[in-house]
Amino acid sequence: MDAQPISLTYRRYALGLLLAVNLLNYIDRQVLFAVFPLIKIDLRLSDTALGFLGSAFMLSYLLFAPLFGWLGDHWSRTRLAAGGLVVWSMATALAGFAPGYRTLLGARATVGIGEASFGTVSPGLIADFFSKERRGRVLAWFYVAIPVGSALGYLLGGVLGQRYGWHTAFLLVGIPGLLLAIPIALLRTPPRGGDDASLRAAHGKVSGGYAALYKNRSFVCNTLAMAAMTFAIGGLAQWIPSFLYRTHSLDVARGNTLFGATTVLAGILGTMAGGWLGDFWQKRSGKGYLLISGWGFLIGAPFAAWAILAPGLTGCMTAIFIAEFFLFLNTGPLNTVTINVTNPAIRAMAFAVNIFFIHALGDAVSPSVLGWLSDQWGLRSALLITPGVMVLAGLFCFICGRFVVQDMAQAEG
Repeated sequence: MDAQPISLTYRRYALGLLLAVNLLNYIDRQVLFAVFPLIKIDLRLSDTALGFLGSAFMLSYLLFAPLFGWLGDHWSRTRLAAGGLVVWSMATALAGFAPGYRTLLGARATVGIGEASFGTVSPGLIADFFSKERRGRVLAWFYVAIPVGSALGYLLGGVLGQRYGWHTAFLLVGIPGLLLAIPIALLRTPPRGGDDASLRAAHGKVSGGYAALYKNRSFVCNTLAMAAMTFAIGGLAQWIPSFLYRTHSLDVARGNTLFGATTVLAGILGTMAGGWLGDFWQKRSGKGYLLISGWGFLIGAPFAAWAILAPGLTGCMTAIFIAEFFLFLNTGPLNTVTINVTNPAIRAMAFAVNIFFIHALGDAVSPSVLGWLSDQWGLRSALLITPGVMVLAGLFCFICGRFVVQDMAQAEG
């Protein structure tokens, strides 16, 4: 723990640095999906095998998250984050030398191990830098990396893959992460629980570790909502570029550029709107974050269906924009709920459990499930299960609202 107080300027620097790393996190994660059509042709893969490349990343990501969650609550969070950054950046770059399917599969699984380290410790670390009243907005800034990084992954993967081949795309997007490892490792950190003395006091009283989380009704319901959301958005993110390629006859570069631009605009607007609306509504209702997220899922679901069924490209992309806006609306609020209903003593473990289940039930399986359904029914029909899962996510948000006020009070001691 640092003896000197941390200035607001330094806290903003820390947020900016962690945002930059999270940006690279999603670039390296999504670049694979941008070059799916190229890999499919080059390695002569079925959609099921292609989908498993995405699932392999998520399987290692979720399996290693519990280990890093325990380490994050007992060891240096910044060193874990820096080590994870080095691992996933090198694995992404080395995928550029993969001679075949098995090697590429191993590289993508290793990316998941590195990103699991960063993903378990970074949200709690950011929460400790800022006050509880600002968490929704602050986490919205951090999670704006999801749409921006994803869009850059699609854009860079599409353009580099089209011009130079998919091997080069992996190599070039993997190298920049190595430059930020040292600044992350040297980052000064606030005490666990931040500047809130009551939370720091409660930190020393909590025991039970992972077992305590399964008894937390709000944590469980919120995690299930995020799992349903992750199933839908993970499946759509992985297969929409291929959907545009097959159904609307767009080449890899144009399809990924168009989808990336739509994702970054809708994602920034949705993520920032969700953070501000969540903080605003939370002041008026103890379940404000969940109301914003729940209604966002329910409103977005019909537009997701429209995007899949629209006969023309203009209607498809318009609906994708609206659906993504409402999907990203939940990002800051639901992650803030996870922080608010868990004590600082087990916060990294809480995000480890959250990561495990949202991916085990979500995008670790949805790419392969949709790939298998695509082989049976066609890609358009397979994608139509995702709007229904979005509705399920909204229902879990409303159920969580029944318990959240009580569980927040208990987490605050």
